[in-house]
Amino acid sequence: MAETEAALRTLAHNVRTARTRAGLSLDELGRRAKVSKGALVGLEKAQGNPNFATLVRLADTLGVSVSALMEGPAEGRVRVVAADAVMPLWTGDQGSEARLMLTTSGPAPVEVWRWKLEPGEEYPSHPHQAGVVETVSVTAGRMTLIIDEVEHLVEAGQTAAFDGDVPHTYRGSGDETSHLIMTVNLPPGPASMH
Repeated sequence: MAETEAALRTLAHNVRTARTRAGLSLDELGRRAKVSKGALVGLEKAQGNPNFATLVRLADTLGVSVSALMEGPAEGRVRVVAADAVMPLWTGDQGSEARLMLTTSGPAPVEVWRWKLEPGEEYPSHPHQAGVVETVSVTAGRMTLIIDEVEHLVEAGQTAAFDGDVPHTYRGSGDETSHLIMTVNLPPGPASMH
C-alpha cells in the first residue's frame, strides 16, 4: 500500500531527526528504548513495521509524542482528520482498536485518540513519563479504567482524568462496544532523559 510506504517514510525521517536532535547514536537510542539496533536501522530506512509498543518506547525515550513521530508537516491553521484516514495503532483480538487522531502543536502537546473497546477486551499501558495526564471520555457504552490495580467504571457521558505515570489498563465493560475519546496531555518541552 502506497499510503503505508509514505507513512513509514515520514516515520523514518521523524525518528532520525528526533534522534539527531537528542544527540543519540543508534546504539544509545536502542539501548534506552529497548529496541534492537537492527530494528532501528530498518525503521530509519523506512523498512519493517514497528509495533505500537515500540513506537511508544521510542517516543518516550526521544521526549516526543507518538504522533510527532508519525505526522508529516502541519498544513494550514485547521487540521481535520477523519477516523478512517488514520490506521489503528493497536488492534485487539476481539476487534478493539485505538487510533491516534492528531497531536496539537505547541510547547505542551496533546494527543487525541479514538478508542473502541469490545466487552471484556483490555489494553494495558505502561506508565508514561512524569507529568503526563490522560483523560478518557466515554461516548457510548461503558469501560473500566484500572489504575494501580483499582477499577473505576466510566460510563457514556462521563469523563475521567488521571496521572499517566502509573500502570493503567482500559477494559471494555458491559455487553456492548464502548467508544471513547482519550487525550494524553504531555508536559512542556523536551522531556528530560532519565
